[in-house]
Amino acid sequence: MGALLVCPECAHEFSADSETSESAGERVVKDSFGNVLVDGDNVTIVKDLKVKGSPTSIKVGTKVRNIRIIDPVDGHDIDAKVDGFGSMMLKSSVVKKS
Repeated sequence: MGALLVCPECAHEFSADSETSESAGERVVKDSFGNVLVDGDNVTIVKDLKVKGSPTSIKVGTKVRNIRIIDPVDGHDIDAKVDGFGSMMLKSSVVKKS
């Protein structure tokens, strides 16, 4: 199909360039709106998050600065310090790039 490669089992289409970047170990982490996140970005929480052991939760709109992208641990692929809560891991699906 020209410049696209097609999976014979599921018909997923992808370019040869994306295959080489994934095989090289580069992992792309995207926020809830599809923006690519990198180390040092500032993000905003888009969903209330309950925190174990704390009577309060992290509210929508809380800003988190200087995130670090890590290998996923139980789906959590962002390591950050949240004001008032300390260091914690977040899922990229609950943040948006600011």
